[in-house]
Amino acid sequence: MKHLDQLHVLILGLGASGLAMARWCVRHGAVVTVADTREAPPQLATLKSELPSATFVGGPFSAALVEGTAIRAVYCSPGLSPQVMAPVVSVARSIGLPVGGELDLFAQALADLAVPPVVETAEDEATEGEASEAATPDADTVTAPEDQASERQAAPAEAAVEAGTDAVARTEIEAEAEAEAEATESPLEDEQPAPPASDESVAPADEEGDAPVPVVEPPKPRGYEPAVLAITGTNGKTTVTSLTGQLVERAGKRVAVAGNIGPTLLDTLAARMDAQDLPEVWVLELSSFQLDGVQGFEPTAAVVLNVTQDHLDWHGDMDAYAKAKARIFGKKGLMVLNRDDAIVMAMLPPPVKVKLQRPQIRAHITFGADLPRRPGDFGIERVNGMAWLVRAHEADETIKRKRGAVVEEEIHLQRLMPADALRIRGQHNALNALAALALAVSAGCSLAPMLYGLREYSGEPHRVEPVAIIDEVEYFDDSKGTNVGATVAALTGLGVDRRVVLILGGEGKGQDFSPLAEPVSRHARAVILIGRDAPIIEEALAGTGVSLQHAASMEEAVNAASRRANPGDAVLLSPACASFDMFKDYAHRAAVFCEAVQVLVDSPRTAGLDDDEGAPA
Repeated sequence: MKHLDQLHVLILGLGASGLAMARWCVRHGAVVTVADTREAPPQLATLKSELPSATFVGGPFSAALVEGTAIRAVYCSPGLSPQVMAPVVSVARSIGLPVGGELDLFAQALADLAVPPVVETAEDEATEGEASEAATPDADTVTAPEDQASERQAAPAEAAVEAGTDAVARTEIEAEAEAEAEATESPLEDEQPAPPASDESVAPADEEGDAPVPVVEPPKPRGYEPAVLAITGTNGKTTVTSLTGQLVERAGKRVAVAGNIGPTLLDTLAARMDAQDLPEVWVLELSSFQLDGVQGFEPTAAVVLNVTQDHLDWHGDMDAYAKAKARIFGKKGLMVLNRDDAIVMAMLPPPVKVKLQRPQIRAHITFGADLPRRPGDFGIERVNGMAWLVRAHEADETIKRKRGAVVEEEIHLQRLMPADALRIRGQHNALNALAALALAVSAGCSLAPMLYGLREYSGEPHRVEPVAIIDEVEYFDDSKGTNVGATVAALTGLGVDRRVVLILGGEGKGQDFSPLAEPVSRHARAVILIGRDAPIIEEALAGTGVSLQHAASMEEAVNAASRRANPGDAVLLSPACASFDMFKDYAHRAAVFCEAVQVLVDSPRTAGLDDDEGAPA
């Protein structure tokens, strides 16, 4: 990290990411100034106590933060909008200053750690000793250093990779190497025995005929080269990130999970470096804010789970939002794509025409709710009413497939596990499981132990989290569903095999609620509306033919939903809105929902269905 030494750095924003960048830059010798639009942000006391050398500037951002100063680089916190940062960022770029964020610093750190440490051999030392003697006519008059190596400049500590952190080879995804859930494996047919040692590698035999002794070449030093798995998407990021980390761990690899999920990228890297415990695999949750404008980030594999309307106030429009998401793939990372999402599939570059060869398409894996049709892809197969997670393999496992080749091949499906064996519920979570498997396989993880990990994973709080079953009606907390896309995914996922009574509403953030109409019409028995923007949602759903009812409180909404639900149904809190009109945050909203459900647990209903309810559709 020598590029930071004595570099004057400006960090915009003193949130969790801004503080992490300040810690990292100071750690590596930078002169740090932190600016925040607030005069006294909550992290200010921590900054002053941990980093007394750092300078803090509070108040509105202006060009004066960089013009006429010693600042030579600007790093931005992801929570700040482009409009707020514009007075600084535009001037910085106009005068040629690099502008980045925490992900840029993380990517640069991995690049620095990938440089092999300098290791001197005995031959090098002997050569230096001979040169020293040749240059010294009278050796008795010169005192040789006790340890010449100690006087040489050591490589940076960050580049010294411990023996326990051997690099993880970036795995080529070939179908015949991936059927690892099977009990046995056949050796590759094209493996050849090791060639005999060459003449140069064998010491000559002595006169008595002793066998020659092979000269073993010392291994060449290697830098730190972990697998990096990156996850983004409008919805499902945290679930897939957490699940991928668990699967990699079950497969026996050292793993670190960081990013938007917490803790921060740089704090996690610093802690693992200090502990001399660098992971074999990084699993990173990345937001569109973190990805916007990033340079030099090259993951082993990355996934965009889905793209639906969100954060348009930050990005401006859907096209800019999708382009920010697509930056997660870098220039050469394996692309893991949701084939059910047209916007995601459009991120795959067109095939490249190569003279006298088939067109070459970028290496990618897809997953979706249908059957996979390419070797290596994942999907769902329905057999006799049961949904299975499956993976496609080449029908002829002895034929190797060139990575990226555009070919039509016969496939067979490997059934991995029934979707009902997952503890996370809904079809959308089955797709999340497939995405996590695809990522972990790309890091060289074996399928068999990961399937056990899938069965163990119980999900994240407030993300279609089961709460209770009352009178054969299951209640789910999806309070984290704060946008339309999240609610569509939850409703569609649960609605595959049951009817749903949906609790919707709150602060709509100016969203278009019309995408809710089709899944509500298909899967909902009734909708209970709460919060400030309930009338706007009601207007969007007026043509669905589904019963719409208003409730003044969460308790009233839960009671109304329980009356509407039939045995076998689900009651789903998935508001598609922010919570601040009625609650402190989404966690508080979830707590009130769960308390209301608990009241029902303590006094389950005994009355029949409402008069206006018919049989399950």
